Amino acid sequence: MSRVAGGVSPLELADYQKAVRLVLRHPLITPGYPDKVALATVRRWADQLRTDLMEVLGYRLVTTADTARLQRAQDGLDATRPALTRAGRPFDRRRYAYLVLTLAALGRHGAQVALGELADAVAADAVRIDGLGLDTARKPDRDAFVDAVTWLTERGALTLADGSATAWASDPERAEALYDIDREILLAVHHPTRVLQHLTSVTALLDSAGALGMSAGRAAQRRDQARRARRLVLENPVAYYADADTELLGQLRAPALAEDLERLTGLTVERRAEGVALIDTSGRLSDIRFPGGGTAAQAALLLAARISAAVQRSGRRALELLPAPTAAERLAARARRIDAALPSRGPVAELAGLAEPDEASAYAPPGDEGEEPEETRSPFVTGSWLRGKLKEITAEYGAGFAADLRDDPDRLLDQALGLLAAMSLIARVDGGALALPLLARYRGVTARVRTRTAAQPPSQTPLFTDDIAKDPTP
Repeated sequence: MSRVAGGVSPLELADYQKAVRLVLRHPLITPGYPDKVALATVRRWADQLRTDLMEVLGYRLVTTADTARLQRAQDGLDATRPALTRAGRPFDRRRYAYLVLTLAALGRHGAQVALGELADAVAADAVRIDGLGLDTARKPDRDAFVDAVTWLTERGALTLADGSATAWASDPERAEALYDIDREILLAVHHPTRVLQHLTSVTALLDSAGALGMSAGRAAQRRDQARRARRLVLENPVAYYADADTELLGQLRAPALAEDLERLTGLTVERRAEGVALIDTSGRLSDIRFPGGGTAAQAALLLAARISAAVQRSGRRALELLPAPTAAERLAARARRIDAALPSRGPVAELAGLAEPDEASAYAPPGDEGEEPEETRSPFVTGSWLRGKLKEITAEYGAGFAADLRDDPDRLLDQALGLLAAMSLIARVDGGALALPLLARYRGVTARVRTRTAAQPPSQTPLFTDDIAKDPTP
């Protein structure tokens, strides 16, 4: 029997699980973020949360008078949890850079700061970074900077005392904004577990079990593998057995995994022949809902149904089977792309005191030398096939699609495939995509175009039944 939530009575278990989902979905909670009651909910269960989150997941919960900060162990690189702009779009590299420089600049200010003054401080730092800069005379630079400031404002690190950031972004000569600085929240926002200047690869941000000071004995290693397995199921749409090494595979198959996660979160663990998934029908834990609203999501669902139907074909019409990249190979590819942006010389390399890693060894997948992993092969659809199917979908359902995406099929296809890949339904590869087992869940999807009034935006409504839990933290 699971010992999770051992101090919680049956009558209060649902309230406790709500607090668990809240802190997993929002790893930083403040008096006003994500709402005015969240902090009180988490603080009520803080002691039990600290115990269970560390025991089950290896996560550390740090609470203060005005914050609750979840320090997550990180096992892989995930591009599906970006910071979002005021318009709801993912941050680009410029906005992330401005966010980091803004955090640094705020540390040099007192209790308040004017937006123009803060922009000047960030600009002074940005000009020393090749290819960045911040020119307050340029509207795109001002908008990107205000997106970074707004991200901090939403979390309570900054509080608008007077003026308007939007007005300043439109005309800094005629408008200004004044902010109060909350240093406690500011410290909680940026709480790294590594000395970032000493990192020579993004992969050094991983293996957080060591960063949190966990022991390395045999029993501790088994415990950490169990935590890693639970994190894999919790943070991903599905944990495929084909991606797991021998020890992790045993933990994924263990009955205790489902018992612990179900009692901790209140959700249901579903096992299939290919892997394990945590089902979130409410969408209260998932950071991405699928199926969901919006043109890209709806096109993705319809495209998933067509790929799934093609997978069922046999004989001469059967799809070609190609090797699917393993989790380790996907991690290595992402790491190479990110590390390509690191300066080969300069402060990072000098502080680290290390030579550049040898590419052949730095990204080698884990495992014994000489051991040949079992190859997984998946149905392959070409890029031209995908473009053709999207053209058919647009012809049939385009009346309900947003005009900008309907008129830009390449962008719509890229967004739809990106969503399917984020949900572990496909793996994007050169020349097309590989269909993964979870895709079969969306066989036979039907859809209709919703009749709308003049006041309603274009929308196409697929019919669907459930949702898969994805990574609960932004």
